Amino acid sequence: MVNKLPPILEVAGVLISSDILTEEFCCDLEVCKGACCIEGDAGAPVTLDEVMEIENHVEGVWSKLSASAQAVLDKQGVAYTDQEGDLVTSIVGGKDCVFTFYDDLTLTEGKTVGHCCLCALEKICKPISCVLYPIREKTFSDGTVALNYHQWDICKCGREKGKALHLPVYQFLKGPLVRRFGEQWYQELFDVASDLKQQGYL
Repeated sequence: MVNKLPPILEVAGVLISSDILTEEFCCDLEVCKGACCIEGDAGAPVTLDEVMEIENHVEGVWSKLSASAQAVLDKQGVAYTDQEGDLVTSIVGGKDCVFTFYDDLTLTEGKTVGHCCLCALEKICKPISCVLYPIREKTFSDGTVALNYHQWDICKCGREKGKALHLPVYQFLKGPLVRRFGEQWYQELFDVASDLKQQGYL
């Protein structure tokens, strides 16, 4: 019998929702084709440091972007402040991230997915908020950082694939979590999950 976890856990000073350990997820680009880049009503959250880094790389990705995206960048720049006061990437047509482009995608197993929404910043300086998804990060006024697992309808295929692979969210996002918090922090998270599993919580 699996014991019930508290909804919030603390790992090395970071608050995490327990479903990051219990839920399973794996992006399924073959099905969703990168829909998260073109759905929603605001861009991806970015920091000032990320904005400066993106600005330094715009010229290198310019040719991949649509004329509409280029026009938005010329007028507004790479980011703006949304209705909630957050700094986010600029968008085209009220929804598409300005750095989205369309192309065929070859998966690691060699299969090609046609007409997929891709990120021009993917291998250069993709915002951490994008690579961490479906984890969303929030920083409170006292500096406390919290991580929550977000379930979006368009990512249903990712939840189904994760369950088929028995891949917990925190393991699927090992690379992004290490990028954000470091190897030592991720190892502590992994150790916490292992201990909870031995105790019958997972």
